[in-house]
Amino acid sequence: MTLIKSISGIRGTIGGPQGDNLTPIDIVKFVTAYVRLIGEQHPDQRLKVVVGRDARLSGEMVENIVIGTLLGCGVDVVALGLCTTPGTELAVTSRGAHGGIILTASHNPKQWNALKLLGSAGEFLSDAEGKKVLAYAEESDWNFPEIDHIGHIVERVDFNREHIESVLALPAVDVEAIKAKRFKVVVDAVNSVGGTVIPDLLEALGAEVVKLNCEPTGNFAHNPEPIPANLTEICSVVAKEHADLGVVVDPDVDRLALVCEDGEMFGEEYTLVACADYILSLQGGGNTVSNLSSSRALRDVTERHGGSYAAAAVGEVNVVAKMKEVGAVIGGEGNGGVIYPESHYGRDALVGVALFLSLLAHKGCRMSELKATYPQYHISKNKIQLTPDIDVDKVLAIMLNRYTDYNVTDIDGVKIDFPTEWVHLRKSNTEPIIRIYSESRDEDSAERLARGIMNEIGEIVKAN
Repeated sequence: MTLIKSISGIRGTIGGPQGDNLTPIDIVKFVTAYVRLIGEQHPDQRLKVVVGRDARLSGEMVENIVIGTLLGCGVDVVALGLCTTPGTELAVTSRGAHGGIILTASHNPKQWNALKLLGSAGEFLSDAEGKKVLAYAEESDWNFPEIDHIGHIVERVDFNREHIESVLALPAVDVEAIKAKRFKVVVDAVNSVGGTVIPDLLEALGAEVVKLNCEPTGNFAHNPEPIPANLTEICSVVAKEHADLGVVVDPDVDRLALVCEDGEMFGEEYTLVACADYILSLQGGGNTVSNLSSSRALRDVTERHGGSYAAAAVGEVNVVAKMKEVGAVIGGEGNGGVIYPESHYGRDALVGVALFLSLLAHKGCRMSELKATYPQYHISKNKIQLTPDIDVDKVLAIMLNRYTDYNVTDIDGVKIDFPTEWVHLRKSNTEPIIRIYSESRDEDSAERLARGIMNEIGEIVKAN
């Protein structure tokens, strides 16, 4: 079964039997349920919903079904076509819509797609709202509107230019300082929508752009998750081209990974750390938030600027809620997701690129030199494939009880904080796996910690 319903949306593989995969019938069912939710939230109003998609191969098919279903439910549609996740979020508020649907499975391989559901603020639905959608999807007593009350496509627009202009207008983005540096940047957009948007942004900032996998064909040139194992090509090209940096985005452009001028990874965990360092330096401090699986480096940099750091459960909606609670000036997730409230409450690689280049222009140093100024941690990211005989909740409860002598957090799986390192165990929101993230002062220590925990889990599974 590859249909996953979670706080991250409705995600599944294309094809196969109804109910087990993201089939056309499942798409209609969940979109109709979503319309019921936003209709309850905005009674007696003519509903309007924004729809955008990444370039994956199933995008056009899913888009047609989603838009047709919305029209059949009496909802007017703003059709963005190829658009980033953050761009779609911004378009919801720009167009005064009641919600939005983003068609993207983010970093998942090409056979996956998903419906990411937004409220009227252009932010992901809350857990409670998401559960309502799932409950409504199981009902079948719908009464659809008659011909005079069906919806219409009220606008077809390429929103990417508006998104770029909004980023360039941010006060923290020092456009002139960036232009003066005339950066040379290699871009790997894994053949999705970022292949047009990111180069356009960089060229507006005066950069020379070398394009790699930038044709938005949906035929991903490599595994689309922007982690080091999948990015050997751009690392080689950056060094060969004598570029100042490399920029990598995932298919829907909400995650940003960076490559140093020497072809070494800057580290996806340090994308947020660097952007936060820049914003905190401008504002003379402030609070920050990241999720439990993110590096301690953000906490260290925040405290260096006199601010306070807080951790949230994994998931953008959880990070955003915590940011609002503590009044964070910047936050995000250690997977390269930067959330800057001055723009909007969503992970945005365009904002990340502009803030990072502003920092690099101000520092006047090479990326490798900038990286050396930050606390050096290493994260090991591992996973265990789920099988029917694994009772994940029971496994996590046993692990929690084994480590009560340490600082243990259970708001999202189990995170164990040791004096100089940590490990976080949790069920994935997007794949049928247990994620095991560990961080320590060096790579070998992080790997050792992960192996030890994975061996413990293996023993627990065998014993139960």
